[in-house]
Amino acid sequence: MLFFKSNLAALVKYLANRYTAKPNAERIHEALYNLKKEILAGNTKKGTVKHFSTQADRFIIFSDQHKGAKNGADDFAGAEACYLEALNYYNYNNYHYISLGDCEELWENTLAPVIEHNQPSFKKERLFVERGAFTKVFGNHDLYWDNALTAKADLKAIYGTEVPIYEGAVLQTTINGQSIQIFLTHGHQGDLLSDGNALSKWFVSNVWAKIQAYLKINPNTPAYDDQLKSEHNRLMYEWSAVQPNLLLITGHTHQPVFESLTHLERIYRTLDNARLLKDTAAIVKLEAEIKKRIRRNGAVPDFTKYQPVYFNTGCCCFEDGDITGLEIAGGSIKLIKWQHGASAPVRVVLEENTLASCLTVNVLK
Repeated sequence: MLFFKSNLAALVKYLANRYTAKPNAERIHEALYNLKKEILAGNTKKGTVKHFSTQADRFIIFSDQHKGAKNGADDFAGAEACYLEALNYYNYNNYHYISLGDCEELWENTLAPVIEHNQPSFKKERLFVERGAFTKVFGNHDLYWDNALTAKADLKAIYGTEVPIYEGAVLQTTINGQSIQIFLTHGHQGDLLSDGNALSKWFVSNVWAKIQAYLKINPNTPAYDDQLKSEHNRLMYEWSAVQPNLLLITGHTHQPVFESLTHLERIYRTLDNARLLKDTAAIVKLEAEIKKRIRRNGAVPDFTKYQPVYFNTGCCCFEDGDITGLEIAGGSIKLIKWQHGASAPVRVVLEENTLASCLTVNVLK
């Protein structure tokens, strides 16, 4: 029985990763363009615009917690300790928390058990609300917050006061004399299997949740997965690459992306640079690293030509209990991971760069 369940779990993970999304470039790009346009035009039902100082203001962006009912299908349960420790740190250090969608798993669950079993997390989030430092964006798995008649009252009951719900947000600042925008949204827009699709919701609620609970599996691979960008992330990048003076930040795919590249893609880019410099030692080391990590064959793009304008938070429900997110503070942007330490969760900076460096190519092109 154990052998059967193990093999069935592997098959289900493969199918979940292979068939859970059908992104369409035209739909995605049109949806992103229209949402940004509505937010900047002042449509507060769509989003909010926040002007910030690169030196004085701090933001932490997490997405895809998928808080559940603490059953076998709850991907968040193993990552809860890291999430709580992270919120302690960011609240203490006066960060503004942007919760970027799929924070509650409301395809698999009704709201009541999610609230009941996640009181510690809601109490930590409420601390940001009380400071006026909380922005909540909905995703496809918590679309409830946008369309349920009782959503406004439910949010007030959870957080003690009214909490606006948005589809996106725009952070605006000035860097080197240029007006800069950081556009944030969950990223499900234009995805045929995620953008308010009733059939997908039915499948997750009635089929996937039961399989996941039976097999006790979490399909979310660790933060530094050995893969190239998902198709959805690639399409997000293609849109952001042609927007002047803009960085795009999304979640949804559970795949961390920093400066438009996954971890594996950054290794490829470093290898390309080593080859240009004819650094034999570095080439040998990097080729060995790629051989150890790579899981698929095929042509590899030239990652040296990618503009550093697209970022993805990853998620707060990796199967190893780690969580990833993005920090914006002190004129820099960082991809961070909170992982289980010897006695308590610890913060690790995975990637880092200045906002000015990320925008140089986009401003000048």
